[in-house]
Amino acid sequence: MLELVFLGIGAGFISGFFGIGGGTVLVPALVYLGYDIKVAIAISVMQMMFSSIFGSYVNYKHGKLALNDGLLIGVGGFLGATQSGLIVTVLSGQMLMAIFTFALVFSIYRFARAPAIPGGEAIRSKPLLFGLGFGVGMVAISIGVGGALFLSPILVGLMRYDIKRAVSMGLFFVIFSSVSGFISMSYHGLIDYHAGLVLGIASLAGVYVGAKQSHAVERKKQKYLLIGLYVILLTLTLNKLLG
Repeated sequence: MLELVFLGIGAGFISGFFGIGGGTVLVPALVYLGYDIKVAIAISVMQMMFSSIFGSYVNYKHGKLALNDGLLIGVGGFLGATQSGLIVTVLSGQMLMAIFTFALVFSIYRFARAPAIPGGEAIRSKPLLFGLGFGVGMVAISIGVGGALFLSPILVGLMRYDIKRAVSMGLFFVIFSSVSGFISMSYHGLIDYHAGLVLGIASLAGVYVGAKQSHAVERKKQKYLLIGLYVILLTLTLNKLLG
């Protein structure tokens, strides 16, 4: 129980600061604690509902959240994530870990190449934003992450969004994808509700502090900190996958 509380606080801070759902940290951490990969994915989806809703509220209160673009991506993510329970049921744990690893490598590559401050106007095509949300929601929830792991690098690296706006949109997107994923995985009997509830409640304190710090930190520093986080998680995941 105590391990889950501290893990929830840590995951919440990372969610608020980096705009990710928390599954990026929780999935490898829960696997290391002895949870099966599929159960770990489902627990992280439940926790993400708590952190994303509260974190997005904090971002909105501070004027950092673009609701119009976020809603387009979010609705697409909700529909895409409805397929997550089926995907997790069909694919093996080893395959899910491999997909998770690829997601981390992709994120490191895109962020490393993208400027912290965009060089032109952001691309705000409505069909493109919706389609992006659908694809990210379908894949991301299936590997236990809210979607910002994919979404933020794409928004910054390919669609020229400012990193702070991308971080806020990424966390807002997680609301839609995690709620949809929670429904889908509950239907398939994959969630440990007790662990998910403990992690979710504990994460709220971390989310508040993390979101506050995210608003204050300089853009370039936030970018490199996020890349550093991905490298650490990639190392841990590869160790588990190859060990």
